[in-house]
Amino acid sequence: MNKSYLRTQLIDFSLSMFRKEFFGIYHGSISAKSDSSRFIINTKETIFDHMSDAQLIELYFQKDYRWNDASIDANIHHAIYEAISDAKFVTFSMPPYTTAYAMRHNLIEPTDYFGSQEIPSVKVYDPRSFEQWYERASTEITKELKKSAYGFLVIRGYGIYAYNRDLHDMAKTLAILEKSCRLLTLNER
Repeated sequence: MNKSYLRTQLIDFSLSMFRKEFFGIYHGSISAKSDSSRFIINTKETIFDHMSDAQLIELYFQKDYRWNDASIDANIHHAIYEAISDAKFVTFSMPPYTTAYAMRHNLIEPTDYFGSQEIPSVKVYDPRSFEQWYERASTEITKELKKSAYGFLVIRGYGIYAYNRDLHDMAKTLAILEKSCRLLTLNER
């Protein structure tokens, strides 16, 4: 796939994710595998509601100086691309209702029509302590994603890591999950 097109897709996706409050101004990450040993990811200083081509960086799987400018999540994206051949796109987001619902529940079981059809039941992953989370994250997230039937992992108190071969399918899945968690949360009141 054309790298220019990939970059445009990531920029468009970033704005949509920001508008839905899945990304904060500086919080989140998005990447696309551009080659068998490279991927494009946002930089540390990315402003997600106004991402530009200058805020995307292409990294080789073999680490070099460019990794210093990449998102703090670059190691996790890299591990996912290496371990999961179906991963063409990877994102880390914090959809508010999904993240909040996962703080109080071990299982997400959508009761709305679309959620129950697409995502019947999702276990929430508990990272336990956040003390050394970034030292463990790439290994634990990748291990759990490989077991996932849906291509995403909901992590208690942290957010969601997701991958897919298609960016739009990934966005659709995250949106359905967020809507289901919103309805579950509202229904608890």
